[in-house]
Amino acid sequence: MADFLLEIGLEEIPARMVAAAEAELAQRVEKLLGGASLLEADYAVRSFSTPRRLAVLVSGVRTKQSDSQENLTGPSWKVAFQNGEPTAAALAFAKKAGVEISALKKIETPKGDYVGVTAERKGETACDLLSALLPAEIAALYWPKSMYWRRDKPERFVRPVRWLVAMLDGQVVPITYAGISAGNSSRGHRVMHGEGPVVIERPTDYVATLRGAYVVVDAAERRHTIRKELDRVTRGVAGARWREDWELIETVVPLTEWPGVLMGSFEPEYLALPEEILVTVMRDHQKYFAVEGSDGKLIEHFLTVLNIEVDDEGRAIIRHGNERVLRSRFKDAQFFWNTDQKIPLTERVEMLKAVTFQKDLGSYFRKTEANLAIAGKLVEIVSTRGKVVDRTALMQAVLLAKTDLTAELVKEFTELQGIVGGLYARAQGLGETVASAIYAQYSPASMEDAIPTSIEGQLLGIADRVQTIGAMFGIGNAPTGSKDPFALRRAANGVVKILAESELPLTLNEVVALADGSGESVSVFLRERLSFYLKDVRGFAYDVVAAVLGAGANDVRDAVARCEALTAVRGSRDFLAVSAAFKRIQNILGQAAEKQEFPTADYAGALVAAEERALASASAHLAGQVAELRARHQYQPALELIATLGPTVDAFFDKVMVMTPDMALRGARLGLIRSVLESISGIADFSEIVVSSSAG
Repeated sequence: MADFLLEIGLEEIPARMVAAAEAELAQRVEKLLGGASLLEADYAVRSFSTPRRLAVLVSGVRTKQSDSQENLTGPSWKVAFQNGEPTAAALAFAKKAGVEISALKKIETPKGDYVGVTAERKGETACDLLSALLPAEIAALYWPKSMYWRRDKPERFVRPVRWLVAMLDGQVVPITYAGISAGNSSRGHRVMHGEGPVVIERPTDYVATLRGAYVVVDAAERRHTIRKELDRVTRGVAGARWREDWELIETVVPLTEWPGVLMGSFEPEYLALPEEILVTVMRDHQKYFAVEGSDGKLIEHFLTVLNIEVDDEGRAIIRHGNERVLRSRFKDAQFFWNTDQKIPLTERVEMLKAVTFQKDLGSYFRKTEANLAIAGKLVEIVSTRGKVVDRTALMQAVLLAKTDLTAELVKEFTELQGIVGGLYARAQGLGETVASAIYAQYSPASMEDAIPTSIEGQLLGIADRVQTIGAMFGIGNAPTGSKDPFALRRAANGVVKILAESELPLTLNEVVALADGSGESVSVFLRERLSFYLKDVRGFAYDVVAAVLGAGANDVRDAVARCEALTAVRGSRDFLAVSAAFKRIQNILGQAAEKQEFPTADYAGALVAAEERALASASAHLAGQVAELRARHQYQPALELIATLGPTVDAFFDKVMVMTPDMALRGARLGLIRSVLESISGIADFSEIVVSSSAG
């Protein structure tokens, strides 16, 4: 049993691409070794990455494939041997199989007599297989963006490859990629170690050897170190704590090889700016962590993650440089904030005529007009259903929602779009309802985000997204495959999440109807996003989601409730029996329809068997109770009641032949099973539930 190490050394990889590439490389190497039967039962795979390397370490690797035997079948016996002598066909087959003619034998098959042989296959060495197959796996790594770096050479990679390490225990695996031959020499920290080689004696020495060259190759260890250092450095200020920021942590981890943390400060006067602006400047532009006091408010300090170990003098120099840059950014933000206030949002609406929304759809002024029309219809719908909406505030929020696109602060810090509008609305005294709706118009930005807290914010978010989706579909800009340049999937995800997690009395059909000129395509699109929400966000099993959507899902919150209920009861033996029966009922009814045979509506008097009478009675008795529970949205009790039909359905199918030769009785029995299907299938299409062969 051996250990295998592969390291790809590069110029600095964009941080956002590192984690996915590390995982993919590990998967590819594992699949290659497994497919070649080179992995022991107790093998283990570890992956590593830094800004300049991707690496995989596999333990439990066989140094050679096992020898094997393979039964081969060749040409027919008549073709291979004529008059007892081997023909050219027999000689060619024997050569291909690697055996002597005398080893060929006659084998009998349903098609006649053929030539056969048991060939011995010698296993190849792991070194030979890896040498032959690894370069293709390296070349196949996916990168969102890649580049050529060798003149007139075909290789494309995210950044130029500078070195390769490939070792099986102490042996170098001779692979070559992009003109670079693998060896046992890596490279350490570019500054602290220099560009000299770092020799790896054995794969198991990899982590420790690189650590000696000031490189922590394990991203999880760097993440832990960064968090500890953030804690330690922050304790230097009484009552302070760094503001938790998971995304920023995940950004700085792939930017470092030898992480450390340094604290800087800025003038307290900048704390007069809204925190959102300060944090955005620190986080998005400088990758600094904000620091807050015990009251949760920002204080005049920041933390930056270093990729180098320096003495006190060096830290002072770095701190001074970081403070100078941040001061300049804050000063710009302060200037833009003050300048923008000279033109209030209410005077910026006309300016939107000069801001293009999309070249074929015109300006943001036109989009605002369309948003206003949709918002007005939404207010009418929800108001008639008892929801209290501040219509005046909502319509003003919709009117002003995009005006911050004309503000200098948003032009400089585009990620603050919407947020700046909300802050300006608040600063200009437009009211909290208007300000909070504008502020939250792009929430949720992802499925992890919270939806807007106010009903006005929720309606603004839906109106804006629905208008965008409908307009883009209307000019043929629907997403295709992985391409979604206008982020319409994200917009639709936002609509679904708001409908699912708010109390808005709106259906998908009503929302789709507001997407002007969209038609059925938007309906299908939003239902696909609902399926994604139920499966990938809420975590419901795919067959549960298929069953619920199969029974209709116009009401998003109701679909969630039915998924929850179905998940709770699906493990019941009786419920699985009912699900299997429903699948069978649908198949029988489908086959009958193909034969132009239709169920009899008035079937009760024609039923003769005790089991079918019992099913008719039980389903009729349950139908009313199930309908009442369903009307009250009490889905779990309804499903539990449906499950009690399991033994009766089983007995029916055990004893009764639906497709009997007696056509009158056949029609009655078809009528019975159709009635059973229709009376208790409104919650879910039970035939979609996957029932294992051992169930029931």
